[in-house]
Amino acid sequence: MSAQIPFPLDLSVKPEVTAFFDEPTNTVSYVVKDPNSTSCAVIDSVMDIDYAAGRIAYQSADKIIEFIRANDLKLEWLIETHVHADHLSGAPYIQQKLGGQIGIGANITIVQETFGKVFNEGTEFQRDGSQFDRLFDDGDSYMIGTMKAYAMHTPGHTPACMTHVIGDAAFVGDTLFMPDGGSARADFPGGDARTLYRSIKRVLALPGEMRLFMCHDYGPNGREIRWETSVAEQRAHNIHVRDGIKEDQFVATREARDRTLSMPKLIIPSLQVNMKAGELPAPDASGKRFLKVPINGL
Repeated sequence: MSAQIPFPLDLSVKPEVTAFFDEPTNTVSYVVKDPNSTSCAVIDSVMDIDYAAGRIAYQSADKIIEFIRANDLKLEWLIETHVHADHLSGAPYIQQKLGGQIGIGANITIVQETFGKVFNEGTEFQRDGSQFDRLFDDGDSYMIGTMKAYAMHTPGHTPACMTHVIGDAAFVGDTLFMPDGGSARADFPGGDARTLYRSIKRVLALPGEMRLFMCHDYGPNGREIRWETSVAEQRAHNIHVRDGIKEDQFVATREARDRTLSMPKLIIPSLQVNMKAGELPAPDASGKRFLKVPINGL
């Protein structure tokens, strides 16, 4: 076992991975099935929002629900790789329909503390991660049927980012993009480019044949959307962190690029909802729900 990998690896376990691409947010959600049973997990689900109209919908989540039902699968886990800033989680909606536990990295408490202040959530907002069913520390494991899955802490994009390693597949969230996309930004509160580099190196210490699944793809230079690569392909070709690129070089490149990026279109609703495990704000006395927009607050 590598010193960077805090758990045993078993590449003979090959989960069946089905991807669902959400075009409005360029998000890839996954159903990960145990090949030896009907058990499955959902990773990084999406709830639809028309932000300008203030309307929530569930078409993306319903596609996943329909797939699970059509294949007679048993949903055991709803995994969030991190608190997403570019889409709203569909986990509570799917959980209501199919069951399962919602899990996220234990450093969700840092994210909650930071953005609880930004959104003036008040003392009624619990900042202990209790909105989630399971908080994962580095090296923690959980079962999907007969498959043992492991959580590996890979902060840098956010403090709570986790890579989930399941057999010969690893779900990296926003820690990495496809090789021609490089890496995710590290300029959100709690993010750090140097930390991100070190986290990526942990991922790339996995075996070369390990399948890597991205949370987003934007089709750089007009290529078709893709979401699966490998450790070997990333080490050979990633434009930001391929072998030979040193930490200081990465940090300089990442920080320079981050200074040119605008905020994600859905960052305001996404953070408020996702730091609460995907739950919408409680209704007021009239039954209406409201999101807050902090002025000059992010």
